[in-house]
Amino acid sequence: MLTLNPAGKRRSGRKAPRIGLALAGGGPLGAIYELGALQAVNEGISGLRLHQLDHYVGVSAGAFLAASLANQVTTSQMCRVFLGAKGAEFTFEPESFLRPALGEFTDRVRNTPGAFWALITEAIRHPSHLGRLESIGGLSRVLPTGVFDNETIHNFVARVLDRPGRTNDFRELDTTLRVVAMDLNTGGAVRFGEPGLDDVPISRAVQASAALPGLYPPVRIKDRYYVDGALRRTLHASVALNDGVDLLIGVNPLVPFDAAQDPERMQIDQERMIDGGLPLVLAQTFRALIQSRMQIGISKYASQFPESSILLVEPDRHDERLFFTNMFSYSSRSDLAEHAYQHTRRELLTRADDLEKFLAPYDLAPDRAALEEHRTLKTSLAQEPPYLAPLGNSLARNLDRLDRLLEDL
Repeated sequence: MLTLNPAGKRRSGRKAPRIGLALAGGGPLGAIYELGALQAVNEGISGLRLHQLDHYVGVSAGAFLAASLANQVTTSQMCRVFLGAKGAEFTFEPESFLRPALGEFTDRVRNTPGAFWALITEAIRHPSHLGRLESIGGLSRVLPTGVFDNETIHNFVARVLDRPGRTNDFRELDTTLRVVAMDLNTGGAVRFGEPGLDDVPISRAVQASAALPGLYPPVRIKDRYYVDGALRRTLHASVALNDGVDLLIGVNPLVPFDAAQDPERMQIDQERMIDGGLPLVLAQTFRALIQSRMQIGISKYASQFPESSILLVEPDRHDERLFFTNMFSYSSRSDLAEHAYQHTRRELLTRADDLEKFLAPYDLAPDRAALEEHRTLKTSLAQEPPYLAPLGNSLARNLDRLDRLLEDL
């Protein structure tokens, strides 16, 4: 589903338009969906290079993709890594992100004697309190703050960025990158990469932004703790809009499922949702809350940022393949990426006339020939040579910069 919000007026005094990208969270499968959609957008809009934009904003799972693009890693390169395709620069091992947080469990075990002693002491002093919930409240100290070890996220991102031509330092980037997390102490959004927060390694900021409470422990950076930035807002588009981008492209995989759009299947899908138990009910509730807040935010952007246009890419609300896939399952990631790729291509082609008018002020246009051509994600990836050596990556980036410079001239 494409949402096009054109600017109310043109920005004056600027020769070349500034283009930004905002990527939402959504767990592992949200990132896979975003990869398929980004590949379709990158090849479906002529003149667009998603790895050479002016501003990137990433939240949670989208933070890693934004950090990679800001380092001029192409969407094809990222797809090869995450899908385990031939020519991938790294071997991606999904199970490494689901390792138990042994350090967290060890720390909680140390608290166990003290917690039980406090409970026994309370029972002796106030026997009447023993049956109340407040009497066992102290036992919460023995529960871990996260099940899985998110240090693996930091290590993986650091390994990807620790290559010639890339950087793990916000200050050394050729573009603007903001990674959003939530400060656990205040509940406020924090934008790593801004002055004062730009000395934090990008990999550590991504780890903090993806620390979903319950699954991953809060991440300590300096003297504060941070958790998943999607808890505040899913897209944080205003971060780029406040920076003065003329065109913002947003990708959000978190939309609530609408079973009512297909009356013939409505009862089946309703039962399927209930049979899925608590995870699916919570997922639907969380998506509905996120979607409502995002729609309110975008509706205000027209008046707050009248000189900026927004192109938002989302799944259809009746996309059951996305909704009913376990968001923490990696087994179907190739199918989901292909699904997102084909769906986004169809949307771009269907809205080609609207897109042509919408993109014209930014020297962009829908590539109808590419969108009409029969392609799969696999054949799409084959069109970009897999640069296995860092030197090849660096050479390709420099040639892209030269092409862009010549176009500007």
